Amino acid sequence: MPRMNVRQMWKAKLEGRLASVPRAGDGSAPALRTAFAGRVLGIDPSLRGTGLALLEFVPGRTPLLLRCQTVKVPAKRTMAYALGEIHRAVAALLDGAAVRHVALEQTIFVQNIQTAQILGAARGAAIAAAALADREIFEYPPLRVKQAVVGNGRASKEQMARTVMALLGHGRALASDEADAVGVALCHAFTWRS
Repeated sequence: MPRMNVRQMWKAKLEGRLASVPRAGDGSAPALRTAFAGRVLGIDPSLRGTGLALLEFVPGRTPLLLRCQTVKVPAKRTMAYALGEIHRAVAALLDGAAVRHVALEQTIFVQNIQTAQILGAARGAAIAAAALADREIFEYPPLRVKQAVVGNGRASKEQMARTVMALLGHGRALASDEADAVGVALCHAFTWRS
């Protein structure tokens, strides 16, 4: 098999063209891994623009984007109202959608404590909705998401959006928050182990 970059390797794995994925850095033989199958709700939390993306993964096929949206809340609305909208939107996507796992982006390092608290509250609203729906919840740091999807942990938002669209074979440009949510779901499917 020709030499592939990380993104090409994961794409081949999802399409069933790669039997195993090597473990990073241990020098051992590749670890056998079953491809993820099922639906994942990817969430990129933010108080005023939470990205949500529902993807379906079938081994041997390109991941299918079933639905995506950005929960936009105007700045004139209170924080409590915004948290309620995030909770409502996540609960609505989980209701009857047979979602297997929920994957969220973890809060990045921020120098402002107030910003960290606001991001934490937005994540909490999404996590609460998933927990109340009895879904398994997984969290990934932004660096890991970019590494798993693009192959570069320092990739720009534009690189992430282009790669996500290429992996999905999607023709329509996604909003930034939606592309990030798709990225989190893809990261989960690419790196999940049973």
